[in-house]
Amino acid sequence: MTHVLLVVENLPLARDHRLRKQVAALAGAGCRVSVICRADPQNATVPDVAVREYRAPIDGHSPLGFLREYGYSLLAARRLIRRTHARDPFAAIQISGTPDLYFAIAAPLRRAGVRLVFDQRDLSPELYELRYGRRDAAYRTLLRLERASYRAADHVITVNRSLERVAYERGGVAPGGVTIVGNGPSRDAGRDAVPRPVLKHGRRLLCCWIGVMGPQDRVDVALRAVAVLVHERGRTDTHFAFVGDGESRGAAQQLATDLGLGDYTSFPGWLPEHDVHAYLATADVGLEPNLEEIVSPVKVMEYMAFGVPFAAFDLAETRLLSGDAGVYAPPGDTRTLAAHLDDLLDDDARRAALGRCGRQRVLDELCWERQAARYVDVYRELLSASPSPLSRPSEQMGVL
Repeated sequence: MTHVLLVVENLPLARDHRLRKQVAALAGAGCRVSVICRADPQNATVPDVAVREYRAPIDGHSPLGFLREYGYSLLAARRLIRRTHARDPFAAIQISGTPDLYFAIAAPLRRAGVRLVFDQRDLSPELYELRYGRRDAAYRTLLRLERASYRAADHVITVNRSLERVAYERGGVAPGGVTIVGNGPSRDAGRDAVPRPVLKHGRRLLCCWIGVMGPQDRVDVALRAVAVLVHERGRTDTHFAFVGDGESRGAAQQLATDLGLGDYTSFPGWLPEHDVHAYLATADVGLEPNLEEIVSPVKVMEYMAFGVPFAAFDLAETRLLSGDAGVYAPPGDTRTLAAHLDDLLDDDARRAALGRCGRQRVLDELCWERQAARYVDVYRELLSASPSPLSRPSEQMGVL
């Protein structure tokens, strides 16, 4: 069986839904899969994978703190990569995470015939600019690291056409060197989820935000829209749940208090998947305050998979992803976002229609089962000379 090593930064395997789906796709196609990632007790619960963990570093909150955090992670992953390859050589290695550092420890393996796949989910330079508001020496360094990652890779995987365009135009990737593999949910997502009315905290309706809480996720914008709803538009029959964790969670909770939203909001933290699914099964509306044009928001796909309509800003990739499954406000216009959300909460029939549209879009186009075929094909092409070729996704995975 062909051995493939997946290396990821920022999240442990148990919290990285995309990586878990990739593991299952490769295992279903006949691969042995190992993953190098940060330690987490839940990593052991993920099937079909050998997990090589390193102790999670202290999260950085400043440029120097980030340097320590990612420097430690890079060295720890380097040690585990070398140890894994020495004991059980792998035919391909996939790197992902920001910043784009892992090419430095993965690229030398190409001399031993290991194929390198760069799974680019975000643009590190843009994330830096969003966080610090400047294009300085660090920004330019991130551009160089990104380009080095492109050059080192045998193939690049991206999540949407915006990132594909960057890979070709800014990264100089050769034609045909990029494959778009979306991050859609399973077509069965939510099938067994049961609504829990208690999650509405005694109110008639529930609005959910689901995800990792980083500065770029703009939970602050969502909270300001909620404040308009509650204090200016008099919407008092809705509870707003912000489900997830991350470096911005503490600031978001404080902002909710400062805005007088303590009675209307909750922050349950990072939850097991079945509990997240319970929130989605209970939700009447989803909220997506993302302001990055290049992002295909995973939470929007999760809302759609559960038939939950949503309110978002009208951004290119968001609109391309979801079509008529949500309502859209001009980017950054918090008051219009609140107004659209208010109207949607008042209209049961429209919510149902938008929810059906989103659910059908997931089944027809976005579900992981359809994306997995393209993902496995990348490895099939790269490893075509392997004595243990991958089987077709349709043979073992039921991909259409």
